[in-house]
Amino acid sequence: MTSPTQVRIDSDVKREATVLFANLGLDMSSAVNLFLFQCVLRGGLPFNIEMPNYNKETIEAMMEAKKISSDPSVKGYSSVEEALDALKEE
Repeated sequence: MTSPTQVRIDSDVKREATVLFANLGLDMSSAVNLFLFQCVLRGGLPFNIEMPNYNKETIEAMMEAKKISSDPSVKGYSSVEEALDALKEE
């Protein structure tokens, strides 16, 4: 028997997780069920909870990268060579 459950999830995280799970052949419901099953099986979370020790510059770089990656007007490249060729043209 299954029981419906509602959870609030950040929209960006949900979108990224949905793509990840689809690549693994899972839907959101199956992935959440796997997570909960592992929690019950292990008697806790199935991974360590840690606070990363990133410095300010690293955090700013990660935020900038996330912003750039979600901007549809930013040109992407499929190889380093392609990016270098584009820089030479500028």
